[in-house]
Amino acid sequence: MLLETQFSEVISMIRSSRQQAVAQVNKALIDLYWNVGAYIHRQVEEQAWGKSVVKELAAFIQSNDPELKGFSDKNLWRMKQFYAEYQGQPKLSSLMREISWTHNLAIMSRCKSPEERAFYMKTCQEERWSVRVLDRQISSGLYERTLIGKANSAPAIRQVHQNMHQLKDSYVLEFLNLSDTHSESDLQKALIGQMKDFILELGSDFLFIREEYKIQVGQSDFFIDLLFYHRGLQCLVAFELKVDKFKPEHLGQLNFYLEALDRDVRKEHENPSIGILLCKDKDQEVVEYALSRSLSPTMVAEYQMQLPDKALLQRKLHNIIN
Repeated sequence: MLLETQFSEVISMIRSSRQQAVAQVNKALIDLYWNVGAYIHRQVEEQAWGKSVVKELAAFIQSNDPELKGFSDKNLWRMKQFYAEYQGQPKLSSLMREISWTHNLAIMSRCKSPEERAFYMKTCQEERWSVRVLDRQISSGLYERTLIGKANSAPAIRQVHQNMHQLKDSYVLEFLNLSDTHSESDLQKALIGQMKDFILELGSDFLFIREEYKIQVGQSDFFIDLLFYHRGLQCLVAFELKVDKFKPEHLGQLNFYLEALDRDVRKEHENPSIGILLCKDKDQEVVEYALSRSLSPTMVAEYQMQLPDKALLQRKLHNIIN
């Protein structure tokens, strides 16, 4: 028992050092984005840089260092906005370096006053919120409810696993050239993994692209659970999995993803993207297709003929959950 206690102390030292290292990397990344944003801001003001120049800059960065991620033209504009929004606000400068870039983007795009931004920055850091939890708390008006005394000053949700939330941020992972193995829910992660394997077993037409496929819309990042390419239909196929009861807004969210894919990812020779929504609650499984409104009746029939049967997907979803 004595040795185990001593060994545990070593493990604690290792974990503590890792957490400190990740925190330092995150601060360095935020500082880098701040400095790049400041540089672009000055060039826009003094040299009349526009979107085309920033797009050339993004291409130049990519061509000179293909392994360097996180410097798309959209993200470069976000860095510029980040600097423009927070310059002259020293009270926020230390707080924003304690949370990830993805957390910062969510707060910057959804919170308007410095007081509200400071509230969510501080709470994210203290409570180790994931981005999804942050998004839910902003949507629920936690800041406003706290101000009027309908909620405690401390958040109601505290995650059990407070293990280096900055490391889970996709921008830190890209900056360090690491892969993202994190999924918010163990059940969701297991479900996504098994559904991916099942789709690949259906035939060679489905080519897997990736899990948690990131798309950028405006100042926000969104993640598609599974993204495939269908060779026969020559289109992208997005799968969204919800471990709860079907809601109409789930289809709205999926259609939103399809519009982003068709605008930013789909190639000119490819057909419009399609979405497949899978929902499972305690009572039933629901499978729905999301199709582009621009599809002709002939193409709709072709899509339905080549895509997996709904009943088959429902049975598989039932089996996986059970």
